[in-house]
Amino acid sequence: MPASVWDQINTPLLYALPFFVLFIAIEVVAVRHAAREDLRGYEARDARTSIGMGVGSLVFSTLLKTVSLVVYVFLWTYAAPWHVPADTWWSWLLLIVLVDLAWYVTHRFSHRVRFAWAGHQAHHSSEYFNLSTAVRQKWNPWVEGIFWLPLPLLGFTPWTIYIAFSVNLVYQFFIHTETVDKLPRPVELVMNTPSHHRVHHGSDPEYLDKNYGGILIVWDRLFGTFAEERQRPRYGLTKPVETYNVFRLQYGEYAAMIADVRTARGARAKLGHVFGPPGWRPAVEA
Repeated sequence: MPASVWDQINTPLLYALPFFVLFIAIEVVAVRHAAREDLRGYEARDARTSIGMGVGSLVFSTLLKTVSLVVYVFLWTYAAPWHVPADTWWSWLLLIVLVDLAWYVTHRFSHRVRFAWAGHQAHHSSEYFNLSTAVRQKWNPWVEGIFWLPLPLLGFTPWTIYIAFSVNLVYQFFIHTETVDKLPRPVELVMNTPSHHRVHHGSDPEYLDKNYGGILIVWDRLFGTFAEERQRPRYGLTKPVETYNVFRLQYGEYAAMIADVRTARGARAKLGHVFGPPGWRPAVEA
């Protein structure tokens, strides 16, 4: 793989990392001096855990890129009916929108299918909502690689897919905050905002499985998964994990899923614990 291509794949996030650190520091100071009493702010152990999980995710996302890039190049070279130019503004705009749609589908799948949720739940495990929560990322990103497969088949040059996804992730970093209230109505109507994303991280019944969008909130409005922020959410999982151990946070749900499969009676029940939604139980056990 040419070094220049690999640099293009990694550069956006690598360039963004120092700014992530800077804005986390700014938010810490801002929260400490804020007059509002409804901000939970930061808790040192929670923030350290989130940052540690973010560092680990860089390793696993690099592995994903290495494996998936080979597949994408093959599909783009031998299966794509056409090749979309990588040097026009409209192709980049179209790709960013399609990547965002792919993110919506992936994200919704990760909340509604247990084996995918077992990886994604790590991101939702904090009971705080701040910029450090944004880097509390999963170490099992393989589902995303599967949902990007249509993009090289549509003719988008593989390395451009990673650039567009990096843009998506950088945008999402900044919506993990309580310090920004609702934005002007036209922005809230189209874009994913801190208000919309606070809902997504809420464990309140009315907020569960809502607002999956990455950059755009229009997907949720179109597909019926949108919820307005009515009150500040209660953050975290519906069943608090009560641990700062990164391995339990990353793999605890996998262990619980395997235990449910082992004790389940019959193939339907075993498959349900893997492919059903989180919390699924056979009717006889409900």
